[in-house]
Amino acid sequence: MNRKIKSLLSSNIHLYVVTLILFAIATFFFGKYSLQLTVGEIVIIAMLMVYTRVTSRRRSREMLGYIESVTANIDNATRNTLQNFPFPMATFTLDENDIIYANEPFLAVTGGERLLATKISTLVPGFSARWLMEGKSEYPELVTLNDRRYRVFGNLVRGSDAPGVKNYVATTYWVDETEYALIRDEFASSRPVFSIILLDNYDEIISGMSEKDKSMLISSIDDKLTAWSRDKGGYITRSDRDRYIFIFEERYMSDYVDSKFAILDSVRELTTPKGMRPTVSIGMGVDGKNLAESYQFAALALEMALSRGGDQAVIKNRYNFEFYGGKTSGAEKRTKVKSRVMASSLGELMRSASRIFIMGHKFADLDSVGSAVGLCCAARSLGRQANIVIDMETQVSQPLINRVLTLPEYREVFVNPQEALLQMDGSTLLIIVDTNRPDQVESLPLLQSCNRVAVIDHHRRAADYIQNVALSFHEPYASSASELVTELLQYMVEQSDILRIEAEALLAGIVLDTKNFTLRTGGRTFDAAAFLRRAGADTTDVKHLLQSDFKSAVAKYSIVQKARIYKSGIAIAAAENVDSKVTAAQASDELLNISGIQASFVVFPLGDTVNISARSLGDINVQVILERLGGGGNKSTAGAQISGKSLKDVVTELLTAIDKYLEDYSIGEE
Repeated sequence: MNRKIKSLLSSNIHLYVVTLILFAIATFFFGKYSLQLTVGEIVIIAMLMVYTRVTSRRRSREMLGYIESVTANIDNATRNTLQNFPFPMATFTLDENDIIYANEPFLAVTGGERLLATKISTLVPGFSARWLMEGKSEYPELVTLNDRRYRVFGNLVRGSDAPGVKNYVATTYWVDETEYALIRDEFASSRPVFSIILLDNYDEIISGMSEKDKSMLISSIDDKLTAWSRDKGGYITRSDRDRYIFIFEERYMSDYVDSKFAILDSVRELTTPKGMRPTVSIGMGVDGKNLAESYQFAALALEMALSRGGDQAVIKNRYNFEFYGGKTSGAEKRTKVKSRVMASSLGELMRSASRIFIMGHKFADLDSVGSAVGLCCAARSLGRQANIVIDMETQVSQPLINRVLTLPEYREVFVNPQEALLQMDGSTLLIIVDTNRPDQVESLPLLQSCNRVAVIDHHRRAADYIQNVALSFHEPYASSASELVTELLQYMVEQSDILRIEAEALLAGIVLDTKNFTLRTGGRTFDAAAFLRRAGADTTDVKHLLQSDFKSAVAKYSIVQKARIYKSGIAIAAAENVDSKVTAAQASDELLNISGIQASFVVFPLGDTVNISARSLGDINVQVILERLGGGGNKSTAGAQISGKSLKDVVTELLTAIDKYLEDYSIGEE
């Protein structure tokens, strides 16, 4: 460094000296006083050389001193900048999270103490440096310290390494954004929530009531809704005879959620002179870009609440649904008018389709196959050929399929999903039966590839239901999909056109889902069964379809033997070796035959997933419980498939979901 500076500061004096010496030599050979002049010149040259050397060394020393002073000032400035940095700043080791430096603002934020050898995770609980390791320069969320909120920026530097050891140091800068965060929170809290409140069974409860009793009931409901919405700074008004509009700020949403929408129970406490209890459904739209979008969200939420049986509140935001309530069984609201309209619409779709495919859920059961067979009958009556899409390797209705295949009309009806994909075109109609969830259908690629889809289902609608359908005959009050298809057949075909095996397939689906007409059975269920009986269905043959072999019966009772009683009459059986879902479902049904058991859960591994088969007598809603685990179904029958977890972990999650359900619905132990 010093040599470079000296070479830069020294002038090129050697050239000058050589030139002067040449002149001195020339003077020696020419002139009278050449010797004296030459000596004088040599003396002058020597003096100049000495003077130049002295001055050059002095200048070098001065320049080096100046550079050293500038360097020292830079170091001091750097240190002063770090110490007096206006934002809180902390440097810590990445492996141990030990703070190695913190400036005064950071010390003030954390209490004003010296923090060397203190872990930053101790000062800021939950703070992690993972974001720095992922190459990010900003912490993903605001950090709260002493009621102030900070945006944290940072970077990594490589420290001195021991041999073979990597040592990284993280430097973080904490920018106070409290005021901005408060403004943002106030904006979010003041956003309007659009709510639609519907009196579910208005027509039923006012039927036959006097005007005085009707007025008193409606007035009582108005009073309860007004009391429920009071002190929220919102606006509630009755927009129709059975409908209310309620607008309030989002800051009060947590109060309603924490109370689990107590208005549902409050309205249900009322009683008409005939002993009927009114119920309400609530649809709330949040996170909309404007009031119009919030209203659309509220309408979708209300539709979801009604499709799940009513007497519940549903919140719809930009991404998903949230469900609250749903304690009671919904009153049957289907009418023959709706069935006739649906039959006419489905007939038009079938006539205009180039091909018709009917597809149920995975591991198709008697209800799925029975309803599909019924729709094949409807298509045949219209002169159209329909195909049933099914995986013959995984279905659980082989006895029924074997009987159907004996008919000449069904020799080429059953196709696998790959064949259906190759045969479909732009005018193909795909009818989904016995499910409304896209992840549960037999073939998701087939569903995604079809432009026209119709859905016929009786399960309570899930958050991820099939959307944008040409026809949706979704009735959660029905016992089964076979019951719905039977009602459609009454308006689409002549009774004599229904083959005996087709009638027995539909009746078997109804018997299966109603557990021999003991669960989820209404007047329309018996009407459908009577229609099928008149069409030639033999109950003895239906019984044969529902029978299991000796090996399956032994396996069923082996599962029952493993069951243990949990809270509130809930039986849980965790079995390792279960050969099929049918056996597990039969074991769940069998557990309900034991006195004192209100609900049963059979948990078993099958392939790469852990499955849950749940049944209930009605007091406990097994669908709500399994929805927490990603499952679905209806109040008395539900199931779930969970991937990537062990049997033990799934049982633990199931117990947690049951405890949460019992807590939410205030169901104590018996």
